[in-house]
Amino acid sequence: MTTTPPTLHTLSEALRQNSVSSAALTEAALERALAPSGEGSRVFTEVYATAARAAAQASDLLRASGQVRSPIDGLPISVKDLFDVAGSTTRAGSVALRDAAPASVSALVVQRLVAAGAVIVGRTNMTEFAYSGLGINPHYGTPRNPWDRANGRIPGGSSSGAAISVTDAMAVAAIGSDTGGSVRIPAALCGLTGFKPTARRVSLQGVLPLSTQLDSIGPIANSVACCATLDAILAGEPVPELTPTSLRGLRLALPTTVVLDGIDSHVAATFANARQRLQAAGALIEEVEIPEFAELAAINAKGGFTGAEAYAWHRALIAEQAAAYDPRVISRILRGKEISAADLIDLFAARKQWIAAVEQRISGYDALLMLTVPIVAPTIAVLEASDDAYYAANGLILRNPSVINFLDGCALSLPCHAAGEAPVGLMLAGAGGNDRKILEIGLAVEAALASA
Repeated sequence: MTTTPPTLHTLSEALRQNSVSSAALTEAALERALAPSGEGSRVFTEVYATAARAAAQASDLLRASGQVRSPIDGLPISVKDLFDVAGSTTRAGSVALRDAAPASVSALVVQRLVAAGAVIVGRTNMTEFAYSGLGINPHYGTPRNPWDRANGRIPGGSSSGAAISVTDAMAVAAIGSDTGGSVRIPAALCGLTGFKPTARRVSLQGVLPLSTQLDSIGPIANSVACCATLDAILAGEPVPELTPTSLRGLRLALPTTVVLDGIDSHVAATFANARQRLQAAGALIEEVEIPEFAELAAINAKGGFTGAEAYAWHRALIAEQAAAYDPRVISRILRGKEISAADLIDLFAARKQWIAAVEQRISGYDALLMLTVPIVAPTIAVLEASDDAYYAANGLILRNPSVINFLDGCALSLPCHAAGEAPVGLMLAGAGGNDRKILEIGLAVEAALASA
């Protein structure tokens, strides 16, 4: 028998009814984070035990006086080691920044979480400088996926510690970043829900960049409603009252170009089953060719925005600290050195044309329906041992989510596998600005998958 993981709503309601305190929730989260036998030493690069206990106590006192700041008031939340936290050094999963000065001001997203009453339990480990979708980190260790933990499978990245902080109940939810899938990939591989908003929705102030053209900030949690609540808080908006969209008559486009290539048998069977459930609930799912998807590899052949912008940010640090970098990360960053200003101008123009063409092609549909990742999580050992295996897996795992970043769109990854099976993520996506629509469709899809 499986137990349903706690959501922001269920825990907030428990706090409201005084059946639990923020102090108790926080202490339980910290106990798991600091347990010598657990994943905490690989999940967190820093645990804020003292500050978290103080924040929890303050939340309980405010609640006792009738003051509740938001639906996440008093709940333990983790933040990725990419966001500035006043008084801490933002290391971005690297040892190259371990001697950098502590941040004097927290990132705006962290400020908004704190103002909403979140208890920040710590900053989570990640792929160095967010430059991989696998989650492997040679400096601080790689947290193990909760599925088949004995064989040590990857958590997905780059927000690796973020996902495991949630699966292992060290946090109720986690805040990550997504440049090519770094929220949705670990959510998919670990059986969680992850939301990548339209990039412009959430401020990047105080966030160490990978690609300012593609970076977005989003939540990893146990439900669509959790993600919607956190997305609103991160964006500085009121928490919306979302209504699930009716699936009957909903038009979903299932792209067949590129994004189904290389799919393994378990993922294929799981996705087919999820598709049948949605069709049984009345959704109209149409397979469509989107030839523009096949053009992306050529458009980004020289390294794309990520290569150019990462090199621009890292060149001075590499000049001083090249030996401190993960070789598999620095090799990708250095590709950006060869990208000229003319190449970048061409890329901006190509992206604009590409977005317009894709948006026109999908305009008659309510959302795209895709696989988040076409394979189950590989083992850490296999990918650590072989550069060929590492780069092949990285390219395949990043492929589908990165399409939506290039589209400047929004996307939600939901678990669609049966309990006890290898996690598989189903992705719902739309053009930029359709965040609320995707979340409301996501609520309906979540319910349909749960009821079958």
